[in-house]
Amino acid sequence: MLSSTFKALLRFLLRIIYRIEINGTNYLEQIDKRTLVVSNHTSFLDAVLLYAFLPSQTTFAINTYVANSWLGRLAAKFCNLFPMNPANPLSIRSLIKRVQQGGCVVIFPEGRITVTGSLMKIYPGPGLVADKSKASILPVCIDGAQYTPFSRLGGTNKIRWFPKITLNFQAPRSLYIAPELRGRKRRIQAGRLLSDLMSEMMFATSKQNQTLVDKLLEARKIHGGKHLIAEDINRIPLTYNTLITKSLILGKQLAKLTEKDETIGVLLPSTLASVATFWGLQMTGRTPAMLNFTVGAQGMISACETAVLKRVITSRKFIEQAKLTDIANTLANKVELIYLEDVAEKISLLSKLCGFFISRFDSLIQLQSKKQTHDRAVILFTSGSEGTPKGVVLSHQNLLSNIQQLLSRIDFNSNDVALNALPLFHSFGMTAGMIMPLTSGVKVFFYPSPLHYRIVPELAYDINATILFGTNTFLKGYARFADAYDFYSLRYVFAGAEKLQTEVRNIWQDKFGVRIFEGYGATETSPVLAGNNPMDNRPGTVGRLMPGIEYKLLNVPGLEKGQRLQVRGPNIMQGYLLHDKPGVLIPPETELGEGWYDTGDIVTIDTEGFIQICGRAKRFAKIAGEMVSLTSIEVLAGKVWPNALHAAISIPDDRKGEQIILLTDAKNAQRSELLTQAKNTGVAEISVPKQVKLITKIPVLGTGKIDYVSIEKLINDAP
Repeated sequence: MLSSTFKALLRFLLRIIYRIEINGTNYLEQIDKRTLVVSNHTSFLDAVLLYAFLPSQTTFAINTYVANSWLGRLAAKFCNLFPMNPANPLSIRSLIKRVQQGGCVVIFPEGRITVTGSLMKIYPGPGLVADKSKASILPVCIDGAQYTPFSRLGGTNKIRWFPKITLNFQAPRSLYIAPELRGRKRRIQAGRLLSDLMSEMMFATSKQNQTLVDKLLEARKIHGGKHLIAEDINRIPLTYNTLITKSLILGKQLAKLTEKDETIGVLLPSTLASVATFWGLQMTGRTPAMLNFTVGAQGMISACETAVLKRVITSRKFIEQAKLTDIANTLANKVELIYLEDVAEKISLLSKLCGFFISRFDSLIQLQSKKQTHDRAVILFTSGSEGTPKGVVLSHQNLLSNIQQLLSRIDFNSNDVALNALPLFHSFGMTAGMIMPLTSGVKVFFYPSPLHYRIVPELAYDINATILFGTNTFLKGYARFADAYDFYSLRYVFAGAEKLQTEVRNIWQDKFGVRIFEGYGATETSPVLAGNNPMDNRPGTVGRLMPGIEYKLLNVPGLEKGQRLQVRGPNIMQGYLLHDKPGVLIPPETELGEGWYDTGDIVTIDTEGFIQICGRAKRFAKIAGEMVSLTSIEVLAGKVWPNALHAAISIPDDRKGEQIILLTDAKNAQRSELLTQAKNTGVAEISVPKQVKLITKIPVLGTGKIDYVSIEKLINDAP
């Protein structure tokens, strides 16, 4: 009776102090005779919260050290404690017996309070307990307690005494492990399944019903308006307050020159001016369409026609420095060009004062935006490396879901400094390099060109960068020119957009002592589908699929290895805009149904979920009835000439159907060298190109990808 009275009083006090919100209360009614409650560990309050709001008598499995402390001895007077060491097999066996006895047992699989704000290492022991005891697992995500003084995030989060705390209970479930797995393999699999369950929980309970503006304002509230968040080559850092104020003032001025709900082209480099333009358009209910300035006048005109753009925002200084004057003049014949310099001159003192006032009130900014989570947030354009670029419409939910997927696997915090030299017209540079850090408290340094191989490493050293984004091409260039100490401060290097070469990975490890985490995605998926991370890293693969993504593998006739990957999830685009159907949204759909997206990639997925890319479905040649991957030929060439670029294409062949030509910028390259490498590594001779052609420079797109359209044109135009 005393215990129930104490719990009732505790619940009452917690509700008043922390405005406790509980989601999934119906799942609490499903607690059976043998239930293992697993929770993320955000603070010393976690056990108190679960003790107060779990309905039954509960036993808490806690670290032996904590159980012997004064806090543990005090807690033992009010609830049942089960001291254990999660790394000790004897403790695990004892806990299995305790769970088998019945009742509700709570365990924190991380074994310690988070010091990153994200999930820490998940011990395999709790997973084994659930497996051996045949207990149902009740996941619960605690959110908000990490901002209290009882957490261990005082150095990375703005601490508040009484933040709102939410308990998110999820449906009970069981771990299924194949009966043939025994011993250590079974233990590892149990740990992996529990780790996946925890990351899925973190993603499923995250806020995905927001807009980009809502998320930015929430980040300011969490980290403080004076938190430094962005900087560029002008070296004038912006706080959340100044970024939001500048964006709002600019957005209000742009709104005078545009129409409500209009989609507006943005032709700007990766600078704070571009960032403020993007957020200014978001705050005034406009949709930015990010134009690729490396595709020439016709490519940009095509993009404007596809998205039905009437206006494009750019800068005279940028047009001049990038030598785009002729292109801008051609573009001006099709659309109205709005120059930021002209806009800035017309901003009055009154407009600045009004913007400053409104920027301090979240509700007033949200009133200006008038956007919903399912509304379109941005239009990007595919690279066009294999055909005509398409417009990709991404909603607020698409982008924020992808960001939450990343945050459920990788820890970022407000002490991090990200260096983003990728263009904002590229989905990798947009989502991972701009939106994610700005909405997560991570300061970003924007640099306008990834091709400055000497400058980018120096910048990383100068700003003490901890996070770097790049492609294989760019990372190879940085490694060539960087000093061995330039990247001393890096925690994470993320590679995407093209296959990471083994040589590039090795030189970064050997020269800088830095691991590159390779990921995989597409513009259509916002963009990240899969990725390696510190706790799940397998070189040679692109990692495991992000939480919340369904996938199917479809057989491809003639292929012995690999299947075609199709995916579905909240980060999949709203749809395409095609040039022959301007402005018409075409939602994703495959033979599997609506909402499915065909990646066009041939992949293999192993038993642990790691994905290996075999190549693009379009990038296979059929030679004498056999399917040969053009990507694998480029990999073979990369092993022979690691410091050069290579592009393999197929052309018709009267005798064998198709033949493969390899273009390379490696000096004195000979086909005989490829044959030798193929024999030494067991590669069939059919996978060796028929011809090797030397060219001065392999054509690449602004994103760093090889431009196969231009390469085919080179071959077709050759005498």
